[in-house]
Amino acid sequence: MGVMRFLLDTHTLLWWLFDDPQLSAVARELVADPDNEILASSASAWEISTKHRLGRLPSAGQLVRDIAGWVSRAGFTELPISLLHAQRAGSWSQKHKDPFDRMLAAQSLLENVPLVSRDDALRTFGVRLVW
Repeated sequence: MGVMRFLLDTHTLLWWLFDDPQLSAVARELVADPDNEILASSASAWEISTKHRLGRLPSAGQLVRDIAGWVSRAGFTELPISLLHAQRAGSWSQKHKDPFDRMLAAQSLLENVPLVSRDDALRTFGVRLVW
């Protein structure tokens, strides 16, 4: 079947890194499968750092100091934000206001990879969700 690629939503990335029981069995199995390429978006690093700075993710201090290292040690591939990603994220007319969600949805669509997320609101962007 070949390598399958998946993009992690920010909560999925956090739950995997911190072994949170909220991570679904399907998501856990996909991420753990060595045949899958798991993408971690630069947008997630931005979101995690922002929320930590605002006091909404107080337990993420170690992660914020070395997100690239954590992503690398997990065996994930960084997905940088491109100009096309930014253009798509900013151009949608949906009322969804979260800029991080918009970016992850744009990356999911443009890279043609399912987004591993429990956030059904992302379906309004036409992305394929796996949970």
